[in-house]
Amino acid sequence: MNFDIAAVSAFIGGVLAVAIGVALSIALHEVGHLIPAKLFGVKVTQYMVGFGRTVFSFRRGETEYGLKAIPLGGYIAMIGMYPPVASGGKGRTATTGVFNQLVQDARDTSASTIGENEDGRSFYRLPVWKRIVIMLGGPTVNLLLGILFYAIVLTGFGVAATTTTIGSVSQCVLPASSTSATCEPSFPAAPGAAAGIRPGDRIVSIDGTPIDSWAAATDIIRDSAGKDLTFVVDRNGSDQTIQATPLQTERYVYGDDGKPVLGADGQPETTEVGVLGIGSQQTLQPQPLSSVLPTVGNNVEAVVGVIIHLPQRLIDVAQAAFGPGERDPNGPISVVGVGRLAGDIAAMDSVPVESKVASILGILASLNIALFVFNLVPLVPLDGGHVLTALWEATKRAFAKLRRRPDPGPVDAARLMPLTFTVVLILGGMSALLIYADIVKPISLG
Repeated sequence: MNFDIAAVSAFIGGVLAVAIGVALSIALHEVGHLIPAKLFGVKVTQYMVGFGRTVFSFRRGETEYGLKAIPLGGYIAMIGMYPPVASGGKGRTATTGVFNQLVQDARDTSASTIGENEDGRSFYRLPVWKRIVIMLGGPTVNLLLGILFYAIVLTGFGVAATTTTIGSVSQCVLPASSTSATCEPSFPAAPGAAAGIRPGDRIVSIDGTPIDSWAAATDIIRDSAGKDLTFVVDRNGSDQTIQATPLQTERYVYGDDGKPVLGADGQPETTEVGVLGIGSQQTLQPQPLSSVLPTVGNNVEAVVGVIIHLPQRLIDVAQAAFGPGERDPNGPISVVGVGRLAGDIAAMDSVPVESKVASILGILASLNIALFVFNLVPLVPLDGGHVLTALWEATKRAFAKLRRRPDPGPVDAARLMPLTFTVVLILGGMSALLIYADIVKPISLG
């Protein structure tokens, strides 16, 4: 078996680039929690990137910093995460049931982290607004990283834009329903190649109509199936006249959302169009700084949409992974799938280096926006769950003050441990499914 060493090396480089970027994003997310926690006087005993067995660590002051074997997350350990059952009291012993034991274990573990004369440095002792600042620190860092990466991509590199220069010339025309990536004997020859059109040719005019955009050229070609067209192309500085006849073939109909339009029978609709089998050469066009925040907003909206429809999206992923269906390119993906996409991009010979770098930075931007949105979901153990708990405590205290009743004290957050345990199990199962799907049925760049 022959291997393209350069392509394999590029693939590994792309995977490593994203892996390092993800690890740094996670590490900085935890820094977003760590800094305000220390500023507010909370004792932080651990700052860890990853889960599982500790690979290495060192201690500076009262905090242990380290890296764990499974780099799929991170955490900081603050003392006194959960209060006693009543202010100044002690947690009662659990009676029966696994969930009661989870609650009691959480209280006992929290109490065990508080040393002598350290209760005033406990997390639960902080005012509500300080706890919210600590919890929002991580997602805020991811948001800022996403904005930074998008700013670099959009203003430093730009977005891919079509030109009137030919970038690719196919040797055959593939039917719309074909899943083949290569020409087969039954496929008709592409008229563009047969007419002598070459990569690098710039279309000047078609049948006397000046061409100033790729869209203008494709509109004429699509509407001219079976009609002889006269192309004037600029080839190495001199005009060449070429006669070509677009071939009539079926193509899928796409909606404004970029997805195939489905008919009454649930099958993608097709339409007859003319094709030459040519593709545009793309170039990166830098964008103004004002385009960054709208891009981030669109990304946030897309991630929110995925989360809202997550149950159905996961069903679709499972059906694709265990059946003949294809993955939705806009559906959820694991870090394994992201790394694989980055590797595929890095290994593509036809893509310029600057476009590869821009694409990988764009992936990291999207990942950070996804981390920002996902961590705001109001479920423990996610940051949004802790924020919601703090807001509930503030609401209870506000109503008690309004009614001139005693301060109800901190919310007994340990009682949420059964929910936390359930959410962790669901997230673990979801991660396992996505990783499996990204291995056996990865999302294709095509």
